[in-house]
Amino acid sequence: MMRLFARVMLAMCLAVVAGFNAQAQTKPKVTTSGPDFPKAALFVGNSFFYYNNGMPGHLSFMERAAYPENKAAYRNTMATIGGSGLDWHDMDNLLRPGGLGAYSFDEQNNVVFNKPGRQFDAVVMMDCSQCPIHPQLKDAFATFVKKDGEIVRAHGMRPVLFMSWAYADKPEMTEALAEAYTSAGNANDALVIPAGLAFARVRKLQPELNLYAPDKRHPSPAGTYLATCVTFAALTGRSPVGNAYTMGLDAPTVELLQKAAWDTVQDYYAR
Repeated sequence: MMRLFARVMLAMCLAVVAGFNAQAQTKPKVTTSGPDFPKAALFVGNSFFYYNNGMPGHLSFMERAAYPENKAAYRNTMATIGGSGLDWHDMDNLLRPGGLGAYSFDEQNNVVFNKPGRQFDAVVMMDCSQCPIHPQLKDAFATFVKKDGEIVRAHGMRPVLFMSWAYADKPEMTEALAEAYTSAGNANDALVIPAGLAFARVRKLQPELNLYAPDKRHPSPAGTYLATCVTFAALTGRSPVGNAYTMGLDAPTVELLQKAAWDTVQDYYAR
């Protein structure tokens, strides 16, 4: 009887570990944004980006906290449509010279006219929350990652993919999304930001911490902060642990999310 109990307990522990370490079957080929990480990025996607006053804006604050000697260099812009897939966006139009990013606002709300020419170093792209794994939409995902990636490179910028997270009530989405984004990143030599894997990690570490809005899809403030930390770690190669920007969250939550983000990025890129 004791042996049977021990076997059951071992199986339960292995199941927890397997869930905690949810990964894509395929390993990412691109594991860094490059020696000169993108200081200005355009985020093209949907409401997962714009919830809670916009994840890209929080990323700018986190970057400026990490690199206070040159705050003005860090700028992130989003072009989002609620519910959209990549096929809803006109990438060529978004990247036209003199368009998006031609001017921005500093910390004192002064208008700053940015240097003419290439306005962004990278374009971070996210498809709709189900598109990469939906039987009728996954082909469009592959098509537009390739098409938009080529457009981004033609404008002298780097394409990056943002791996979205599973719905709160559909955790099985995690590995399917991870596989779809990793495969697409490999096929197009693009870095993938493993936000979805970080969500899965935190849900195993601290299930009582709510990463979701009431609809079980969009991020809560804690979810947006976690996505910000993962994006910061993936793009800069620097740990978010100890970063002074907290988005107003309490210290224990910030510590947990910062560490989970860094551990996820290290594991995903096998560093």
